[in-house]
Amino acid sequence: MTDQIFLQVEHVSVAYKEIQILKDVSFNVRRGEIVTIIGANASGKTTLISCISRILTHFKGRIFFDGKEISRMKPDEVVDLGLIQCPEGRLLFPKLTVRENLELGAFAKRSRSARKERLEMIFSFLPQLKEKAGQYAGSLSGGEAQMCAIGRSLMANPQLLILDEPSLGLAPRVVKEIMAMIQNLRREGMTILLVEQNVRQSLKLCDRAYVLENGRMVLEGSGKELLESESVRKAYLGI
Repeated sequence: MTDQIFLQVEHVSVAYKEIQILKDVSFNVRRGEIVTIIGANASGKTTLISCISRILTHFKGRIFFDGKEISRMKPDEVVDLGLIQCPEGRLLFPKLTVRENLELGAFAKRSRSARKERLEMIFSFLPQLKEKAGQYAGSLSGGEAQMCAIGRSLMANPQLLILDEPSLGLAPRVVKEIMAMIQNLRREGMTILLVEQNVRQSLKLCDRAYVLENGRMVLEGSGKELLESESVRKAYLGI
């Protein structure tokens, strides 16, 4: 991890008609770290990362990635810079095989030429996917499907990987496996923005964290600091 600011979000606001979803949100991610954004349902987490990945195009504020302003870029242009989002709910193609789903992740120009090499890298990193490479994705368990979705995102050769609720709907044992995999990605030098409702696990994992409530960033600190915060413990950990 370095002190270099890799992703900078400045004063982002989003409104749908009279409803304000995000209100002057600012935060940053440094190269090589895991940053977690926690918050309840409808706090604005998914809207925020949709602005970053340019899926949501109408917002106020500015976003910079690796020194370039991406606030008005198209989604495919952001992908070509190496900013990759792994979506909530996995969104695999159930009637395609695991291998075919993974290969679709290398569609962007930045990763297309090295598709075979990256596929072998994914299989070495996630050997359970190699064992199931010929199976339809629709036959996978929840944990296997999440690993396949993350593997597909890694096929795009990300510089910064955004993970949207990777533990959603998974058994506690599988959640631990997913979190361990994310930690391994960080050890390999990956920069990760993790958006999670599993507060305890994500705060244990991350370097820094932000709390998003009702569209506003209300708290920030190290994962350890927020785990020890009385307001976080009461609101999110039931302590």
